Amino acid sequence: MAEKILIVDDDVDSLKLIGLMLQRQGYEILAANNGQQALSKARSDRPNLIILDVMMPDMDGYEVCRRLRQDANTQAIPIIMFTAKTMVDDKVAGFEAGADDYLTKPTHPAELASRIKAILARSASQRQPETDRALTIGFLGAKGGAGTTTLAMNVAAAMSQNEPTILIDFRPGQGTLGMALGFERSTGMANLLSRPTSEITVRVIENEIVTHSSGVRLLLSSARPKETLLNISPDGASAVIHHLRTISRSVLLDLGAGLNRLTAHLIQELDQLILAVEPNRISLSMAREILGEIEQLGMSQARINIVLINRAQSSLQIPWQEAEQILGHEMTAIISPAPELAFQAAEAGFPIILYQPNSIVANQFSKLAEELSARIRSVAGGELHS
Repeated sequence: MAEKILIVDDDVDSLKLIGLMLQRQGYEILAANNGQQALSKARSDRPNLIILDVMMPDMDGYEVCRRLRQDANTQAIPIIMFTAKTMVDDKVAGFEAGADDYLTKPTHPAELASRIKAILARSASQRQPETDRALTIGFLGAKGGAGTTTLAMNVAAAMSQNEPTILIDFRPGQGTLGMALGFERSTGMANLLSRPTSEITVRVIENEIVTHSSGVRLLLSSARPKETLLNISPDGASAVIHHLRTISRSVLLDLGAGLNRLTAHLIQELDQLILAVEPNRISLSMAREILGEIEQLGMSQARINIVLINRAQSSLQIPWQEAEQILGHEMTAIISPAPELAFQAAEAGFPIILYQPNSIVANQFSKLAEELSARIRSVAGGELHS
């Protein structure tokens, strides 16, 4: 089936010239001569690409682009701005509005064709069928200090050995993941979440992603207190997850400890939730309360995984069997205490599974990652939510 390209220009001659050239190359052409018509056709016909003129009488191309990016039905469609405006500020305005590329008139047909092919190829590589989309997994601590970040970091590192994985530190102002992995610049999430939702695009997100030597890709928060003052839009946070699902096989979220307005919203975006608990009555009591709230949010027990993290050898800790009875939920995994190894790995800036891969705790992280990866494969087969 021919790829559809929507050309938007109030100049009829330009519409005809560009349309004829692209038809000869095998594309199906749609045309609009004003902004409102462009928005309508983009929603109804879902083109593979939009070529958008800037200077139009009713609504300029920048505004059309912004509205397309605000609409969930059109926000992923690639856009090339095509205009006679040549100033650098004009190009910057185009990219800030959400354009994927910017060409100035006149341009050689071969250059336009080349840009179109490149953007369509990139877009096709990013799209995944719904049955093969990334599985989104959240890590939530029943209380602070439970080892949630260490758990998320090691599971992500293990999964990244077999499939593209992105780990997000969703804790602006309290982020420690970057420091644990040796990244000084850890402001990616703050940079994204301080933007209007319409400006959060795949291109913008990819500019904030960093890659650790383990292979795991990261979106990081810093520990700068001023980041806690950000007025984070839940819709903006959801947009980040939505876009990451198109460029990765698995998306993992470190949600920190306890429920708040943002984590309660994000939990509804998850396919699976890992709740990290310690084997003591305070942690288990808090976990039981959180489980009750999560179930009220509509998440079934089948999508909730409890991981018991032993942080110290102690005969005073509650046995895992009793912990299961308290929570009314089976344990998905039990992690052995390894405080010295955790300290050494953090000092080296590596996850435990890479710092000492043959250790007992590394094997436990790897087995948990294997189980989650198996669930990802079951999503591809349409089994998880059947």
